[in-house]
Amino acid sequence: MRNEARRAAVAAYKERKAVGGVYAVRCAASGETWVGHWPNIETIQTRLWFTLRHGTHPRKELIEAWCRHGESQFSFEILEKLEDEPTSYTRDSDLKDLAAHWREKLKANPM
Repeated sequence: MRNEARRAAVAAYKERKAVGGVYAVRCAASGETWVGHWPNIETIQTRLWFTLRHGTHPRKELIEAWCRHGESQFSFEILEKLEDEPTSYTRDSDLKDLAAHWREKLKANPM
């Protein structure tokens, strides 16, 4: 019975639909905001926090703010999701456009 439950869980994981979206990372101490996009919005916060904790994020100014103010001063927010993406090309283009819109609206830095 245990193997059947595992197989069902693996099958459900493989069949899940990845939803792209636009997100913001905010530093409460400095008031800075960074906006980015990702094809699977549900997984990006874990990746971001991992790269920031290890100092491997490509945005050096974000790492500097993280080190200066500490993790507790940072928050993650999903700004918008793309529920229906017909093709990956269209999805990527739409995500870039949405991210640019949100960066302008929030006067934010790119990710």
